[in-house]
Amino acid sequence: MSERPGSILIFGSGPVIIGQAAEFDYAGTQACRALREEGVRTILLNSNPATIMTDPGVADAVYLEPLSVTSVERIIEIEKPDGILPGLGGQTGLNLAMELARAGVLERTGTRLLGTPIETIEMAEDRERFRDLLDSIGQPYAPSVIVEGATETERAAAAERAFEGIGLPAIVRPAFTMGGTGGGIVDTREAFDERVRTGLRMSPIGQVMVERYLTGWQEIEYEVMRDAADTCIAVCSMENVDPLGVHTGDSIVVAPVQTLPDPVHQRLRTAALDIIRALGVEGGCNVQFALSPDASEYAVIEVNPRVSRSSALASKATGYPIARVAAQIAIGRRLDEIPNAVTGTTVAAFEPALDYVVVKLPRFPFDKFPGADRSLGSQMKATGEVMAIDRTFGSALNKALRGLEQAGAGFLAEDTAWGPTLDVLAGWAAGARGGEHAPIPERPMAHEEAFADVFMSPDGLVVEDGEEAVPASRSTLLARFLKPSDSRLWRLLALLRRGVSAPELQRVTGIAPWFLSEMERLAVLEQRMRDEGRGISDGLLVSAKRASFSDRDIGVLTGLGVSAVTRHRHELGLRPGFAMVDTCAAEFAAETPYFYATYAAAGSPPEAAPVERPAALVIGSGPVRIGQGIEFDYCAVQAAQTLRADGVAAVMINSNPETVSTDFDASSRLYFEPLDEESVLEVIDAETPDDEERLPALIQFGGQTPLNLAVALEAAGVPLPGIDVDAIDRAEERTRFAGMVEALGIPQPRGGIAASLDEALAVAERIGYPVLVRPSFVIGGLAIDFCYGPDDLARQLTAATVLTDDRPVRIDAYLEGMEVDIDAITDGTDVLIPGLMEHIERAGVHSGDSVAVFPPQQLSTA
Repeated sequence: MSERPGSILIFGSGPVIIGQAAEFDYAGTQACRALREEGVRTILLNSNPATIMTDPGVADAVYLEPLSVTSVERIIEIEKPDGILPGLGGQTGLNLAMELARAGVLERTGTRLLGTPIETIEMAEDRERFRDLLDSIGQPYAPSVIVEGATETERAAAAERAFEGIGLPAIVRPAFTMGGTGGGIVDTREAFDERVRTGLRMSPIGQVMVERYLTGWQEIEYEVMRDAADTCIAVCSMENVDPLGVHTGDSIVVAPVQTLPDPVHQRLRTAALDIIRALGVEGGCNVQFALSPDASEYAVIEVNPRVSRSSALASKATGYPIARVAAQIAIGRRLDEIPNAVTGTTVAAFEPALDYVVVKLPRFPFDKFPGADRSLGSQMKATGEVMAIDRTFGSALNKALRGLEQAGAGFLAEDTAWGPTLDVLAGWAAGARGGEHAPIPERPMAHEEAFADVFMSPDGLVVEDGEEAVPASRSTLLARFLKPSDSRLWRLLALLRRGVSAPELQRVTGIAPWFLSEMERLAVLEQRMRDEGRGISDGLLVSAKRASFSDRDIGVLTGLGVSAVTRHRHELGLRPGFAMVDTCAAEFAAETPYFYATYAAAGSPPEAAPVERPAALVIGSGPVRIGQGIEFDYCAVQAAQTLRADGVAAVMINSNPETVSTDFDASSRLYFEPLDEESVLEVIDAETPDDEERLPALIQFGGQTPLNLAVALEAAGVPLPGIDVDAIDRAEERTRFAGMVEALGIPQPRGGIAASLDEALAVAERIGYPVLVRPSFVIGGLAIDFCYGPDDLARQLTAATVLTDDRPVRIDAYLEGMEVDIDAITDGTDVLIPGLMEHIERAGVHSGDSVAVFPPQQLSTA
């Protein structure tokens, strides 16, 4: 670099969308802080107000404007930055940089791009140029054909050549898109033609690559860094549990790689470093590979020449702050002169070493859209993710399952609709082992649409094929049951606990045998707990806790109940140890307090004493989901910063690797743990000295997740400053809230409370349809819906809501009119109303989905 920049314009990523979420707020915030520490003036452009990076004080100047060429031109004219750093704004940032170059803005204003030059972006994102680059350095890739053209005729001819040259199945990969947008796996001619047309339309440069689908190959990722002196390191290796074909954002991801022999790992690592050198990236880069089942061959899938979702995961998995280091490289710093902020003694040129395993699980939005297509492919569908750390894959997987905070997502969860199918498949397995099984009904699998064509004939199970019936093979039915979907992990566990072997599941799914064997170990441990029941031995209890089974799951499996299990565990002194994430596998002393719980360290001396008092725990919001996104991470970070500014140590607990709250310096101490009752109480106990009151917990900043812990925490004697548990119940429980509003004389819609379907139908009949159904204790409008008649109401309540006396629903008459949001804050005496927001849509559209204006434009002052 010719000259160190004095001011830099940083691009954010704009609104949260699938494939581009909280990880870029984390990256941008890290970069702004790092550059300001270096004395560089930071100018931020982002349009998303629900972010830490747009908070006053993070950057020197913040522009809440559209991410467009026009906005950037205006900001350059005002601020005159020395350079632009686009690689922290995801695909949006890179595409905007390309638009600026094509429009001549960079040349006209003399503004240079930092970190990722235009030539590099084009080589990495243009599928044909990237293929040429790989050829030039001898790196293999899957057979592929580029489809593009100036006219419809040229594009159609190119598509025909691709179809003839590649065949089916194939993967369509559009250029310059994110999250697999516009692409996908195709296995019919009709799907091929439709996907190519969509991909060409979605690609900003009108280009797609049609690639041979490498069935059953593993997907491996490397997060690598390079500086201007050509020093390169591999920060983290990551292995997708799902084989190639499932987008990495939708796959279970494990770090570091677990199943690769070291020579294979070293070969892929070297390839990743060769690629970042050839591209000329200065900063962070994500390289993705496909690896054949026997590990003899590999192919480069693609490269992200920027920080990404995987960068955030790698940063939290290793403790290595990739975005922070990338920003410092962008202003000319070398890796060997950037201090490692975690150890305080080493430099950023040291590759992290891990003595633990990290598991990432995706969080899907299908609880909001139960009728949506739940199959998974190369186009991302997850809205968020949860990460867990422990000493083994099985224990980390179990913790990640606990962290999903989703009904039916725990280790023991099974959908009742799978029952008949599982009975058939498990019975078949029992028969194969010479065991007995129940008779199979005529249509044994009709509960699942995928098996509607399977029936029992005198000759055994058959599948209808037009007018004929062909014998149903076991492998075919297993493959149908285990097709990639958001529920495949739980389907695998259900089959394993019924005795279907790991090798058979591997042949059907293509998942590496080692992962399935580790899952099978968990299923065996589960069965042992069922067998021992209420008389569970202390040795088995220790084994279960080392595998991260929760007290609740152990209580269910043994019949003891959660309270008895917890009490007995405490009597035994069986408590987790808390180990430190230090980037160096304890080779050097670490200064940054970043911890995870593990029963592998139970009974070991603590690695750190409790934080000094005064102190408080801030409970985060967990994985991003519809209705609970990065706005709550913003709140949690604000709470932690305010506590620290007031001399109170802020202890943070959260499970989301994408967020600012799980950054190593966002709090006084960080615990990367599930946000369930057991994990939170263990952290509180670890941070509470014997002669002190239990660590207070702030539960009002993380959305619905920490509020749902309020009763348990209060019962455990945990102080909850600033909040009254009874007040939460009055606000969330529909019967009490309606009574309070009535007592205050505040008008409310005609309606009533129902604790059963019959009561709900009676209320709706009395007030008249349409009605609005509002369950208790939900966020983001989950299960809130309009109903236009009795059948509609019965269907809604049966499908989405569990009615009980303590969790009733409110049935309201629909009111036509304007909807207004009012925020208020009180110290218990005075109330401050910062403002009112007027919805553009009429009442009935959720506030999160409505256009709103601030201040109101149509309200009178009266």
